[in-house]
Amino acid sequence: MPPTDASADTGAGSGAGFTPRTGGGTEDTLDLRLPDELIALFGEDGPTALEPSPGAAPAGDLLDSPAGWGPAATPAGVFQLVPVRIERDVSLVSRWMNDPAVAAFWELAGPESVTAAHLRPQLDGDGRSVPCLGALAGVPMSYWEIYRADLDPLARHYPARPHDTGIHLLLGGVADRGRGVGTALLRAVSDLILDHRPRCARVVAEPDLRNTPSVSAFLSAGFRFSAEVDLPDKRAALMVRDRAFRDLL
Repeated sequence: MPPTDASADTGAGSGAGFTPRTGGGTEDTLDLRLPDELIALFGEDGPTALEPSPGAAPAGDLLDSPAGWGPAATPAGVFQLVPVRIERDVSLVSRWMNDPAVAAFWELAGPESVTAAHLRPQLDGDGRSVPCLGALAGVPMSYWEIYRADLDPLARHYPARPHDTGIHLLLGGVADRGRGVGTALLRAVSDLILDHRPRCARVVAEPDLRNTPSVSAFLSAGFRFSAEVDLPDKRAALMVRDRAFRDLL
C-alpha cells in the first residue's frame, strides 16, 4: 500500500466515448503485435528489454509475471505494461511524481532519489508488487503498480480474499487526464489481470476518497464502490471489480 493515493486524476471525463470489451477471454488481444516504437524505445534488444531489472525477484509465483501479459487493445490505442527499470525509468517517473496534481496524493515529490527509494523495495522484494510503465501506442504515459492486495498491509483494513490483486495508477501527462483515457486503461489492465491470473476473483483499488475524478474513473471502468476504509495515510474508497460481473459492468 503506497503512502498516498495511487491513482491521482486518472481522468474521469467522458468515459462514454469508449466502448468496453465484452468478451470474457483474451481472443481480442491474441493477434496484437508490440509496436515497433515501443520495442525501439525500451531497447534495441527487442523483447528482452521488457524483462525486470537484473536482480529483481521474479513475480511469477505471486503475480503471474505481468511482463509476459502482452499488449492489449483499448479504445485509446494499443497498451502495454512494461516493468520498471530504475536506471532507465527513474527520471521519467520522478518527473511525473513532481507534478503538483500527482504529488498532492502520492507525496513523492523531490529529487530522483525519492522516487528510486519508492521503487527499489518493490524491485528487490519478493514480487508481491510490480511497478510498471504503461505505454500507449508505444509512448510511456502512465505509472502502475500491480500488487497482491491480500499480501499487502491493505488486507488488514478490508475482508481480503486469496489472490486479490490491486492496482495503483497515475497518468503522467496532463493531456491524458479528464477525457476518459484513465477509464479505458483501468478496464484494460483489470482485464489483463483477470485474463492472466485465473486464481484472482477480484481486482481492487483504494483511491483517496477526496480524489473524485479517480473514483469516478474506477466506477466507469467496471469497478463498484465497496466501502470507505480508514488507512494509515488516508480515508480511501475501496473499489472492487469482480470476475463474476466483468461482462456486466
